[in-house]
Amino acid sequence: MATNPPAAGAAKKKGVKEFTGRQKAAIFLVSLGSEISSQIFKFLKEDEIETLTFEIARLETIDSEQKDTILAEFQELMMANQFISTGGIDYARELLEKSLGSQKAIDIINRLTSSLKVRPFDFIRRTDPAHLLNFIQQEHPQTIALILAYLEANKASIILQNLPHEVQSDVARRIATMDRTSPEVLREVERVLEKKLSTLSSEDYTTAGGIQDIVEILNQVDRASEKQIIEALEDEEPELAEEIKKRMFVFEDIVLLSDKDIQRIMREVDQQDLSKALKNMDTEVQDKIFHNMSKRAAAMLKEDMDYSGPMRLKDVEESQQKIVSIIRHLEDNGEVVIARSGEDEMIG
Repeated sequence: MATNPPAAGAAKKKGVKEFTGRQKAAIFLVSLGSEISSQIFKFLKEDEIETLTFEIARLETIDSEQKDTILAEFQELMMANQFISTGGIDYARELLEKSLGSQKAIDIINRLTSSLKVRPFDFIRRTDPAHLLNFIQQEHPQTIALILAYLEANKASIILQNLPHEVQSDVARRIATMDRTSPEVLREVERVLEKKLSTLSSEDYTTAGGIQDIVEILNQVDRASEKQIIEALEDEEPELAEEIKKRMFVFEDIVLLSDKDIQRIMREVDQQDLSKALKNMDTEVQDKIFHNMSKRAAAMLKEDMDYSGPMRLKDVEESQQKIVSIIRHLEDNGEVVIARSGEDEMIG
């Protein structure tokens, strides 16, 4: 019995598994609609937008079954990602198995971890710094340095400034001089700390620590701790201390900023903090600030400083740190420029 050939133009329906990741992303964006997709594009890089735009433009007709399958896959991946960030890969696998079954859970986890780089101490990074401090402060300085190098700078700074003074500079030095740590050493530290941590995604050496890491941490500790650590490093490792100082910005470095940048900073600074911060500062720093204020504002500031009376050093340093934080925030946003040693000078 003869069979009729397929009608002209008919094509075999494409299975969802045959779509590439880019095609699935394009279908997902089209399914969301232009308004939501345009908001997502704001968070993508130019080359990613270009690639997705190309894929969207060449999409063929997608039936409702294919679209629903891709949306469901996206939802499952997002759910798995959320579980991983909440409690690690083992936690995610356990929850996914309960809701989707063992095989599907494994497939989803494998898809995520093929591109996901799980850093060592993933669980510890989600621990409250105060609790972590109690847990690790009795450890060897090298162990503490290794953990802090993998923490976010703001959490690491809290722990560093609350360590005993005799340990602070030792830990800071070890972070600054740390280069590469083998997976075997990392796993051993994790085991000793008895934490259920994520396994390494590869056997490659992982890089953490270095001068820039300790600079970012020191930039966020309180001023007293910063000074104590730098002074101790100057005694123990003068060359290292000098290199760290070159990359740091302290309150006295305001004199290095342009008049335009100082005027921008003054718009964000509380006048009471400025009055405290300038207390007992040398005339060069004070004059730099006064020069960038109106005569009336400068006169009022000087009057506040004259009548404020004696202040605790801690209060002065806290105000200085607040202003430094504002300056660093403005630098991060590209609103001011901090010229650091070793950087190329700007050419007009």
